[in-house]
Amino acid sequence: MSDEPNPAPTHSAGPTDIRDDLVRQEIKRAAVWIGMAGLAALAVYLAHPLLVIFGGFVFAMLIDGGQRLLGRVLPIRRTWRIAVVLLLTVAFLVWVVEFAGSQIMTQAAEMPPLVTAQAQRALDWASAHGLTMGRSDVSGLLKELLGGVSQVTQALGGLFGGVTTLLIMVILGIYFVLEPDMYQRGLAWMLPAESREYFHGTTHRMGRTLRMLLAGRMLGMVIEGVCTWIALAVYGVPMAALLGLLTGLLVFLPNIGAPISGILMILVGFSGGTAMGIYCIIVYVVVQTVDGNVIVPMVAKRTADLAPALVLGAQLIFGVLFGILGLALADPLVVMLKIALERQAEHNTRRDEATG
Repeated sequence: MSDEPNPAPTHSAGPTDIRDDLVRQEIKRAAVWIGMAGLAALAVYLAHPLLVIFGGFVFAMLIDGGQRLLGRVLPIRRTWRIAVVLLLTVAFLVWVVEFAGSQIMTQAAEMPPLVTAQAQRALDWASAHGLTMGRSDVSGLLKELLGGVSQVTQALGGLFGGVTTLLIMVILGIYFVLEPDMYQRGLAWMLPAESREYFHGTTHRMGRTLRMLLAGRMLGMVIEGVCTWIALAVYGVPMAALLGLLTGLLVFLPNIGAPISGILMILVGFSGGTAMGIYCIIVYVVVQTVDGNVIVPMVAKRTADLAPALVLGAQLIFGVLFGILGLALADPLVVMLKIALERQAEHNTRRDEATG
């Protein structure tokens, strides 16, 4: 006889075999929750790359909206319309760099000390009239304000200099807009067959709403930026070009951008005297009134109806978590999330009606 032990029969239970149905069900539930927690942790870890990809998608929607608008007057192939939109964008950026680049950068360097000096004058005036405020509080407020301006100007400089993140977003946007159906089919292929029609309908509504939202943002940026620039330049307000450019860029940040640009405009205006400061206040009120009563309602009729408090809260959260990139993309993210929830609610209603 052999001294080696006999092997265990293949049909015997092993240490990983679970025969109890209740235990097996609980293990499956635990695995689902652990997987969801792992995906959430992975999403947080990869938040910046995911935002860059989403930024590329937003840029693709901008290009697609431009080529659709161009298609109404220029009946050529879609690829050629995209090329025309991209060439016009590059030409505009080159014009800005060549025509006003050095002037704007010089003004950007001069603005922080000017704003600080004007804020100190406002503090002295308030103290003379019995309104006391701690100097540390004022200095902290100035640091926050100038920090926000610094982020905007750094982002602008990065756009002109070709920062890697923005370059990746542009390249991704071009890829997305050239072959949108290919990427949509690829995502739909990973879903169950019965869910693909629902997915296509949701993405179609998301794309249309996002294009209209971005079109409204671009329209507001152009109108507010150009009108502010012209109005300030006519009166001889210092740094009119920079203030107009900052006003136009900050329009992309609803609820937050307008007060920041208004404070900067008024502080710079009072550096030239009381009359110039009052004129800057009038310019700010007129421009914001036109934007709030003409542009915003016109865009709101065709886009998602978002509550201002919801957008502001999302901007604060994404701004703290992801900086200027999260702040800029908070509005489109909220729009897409709202549409996804609305589509799911509609789907649930139809299912309930079908089942009685």
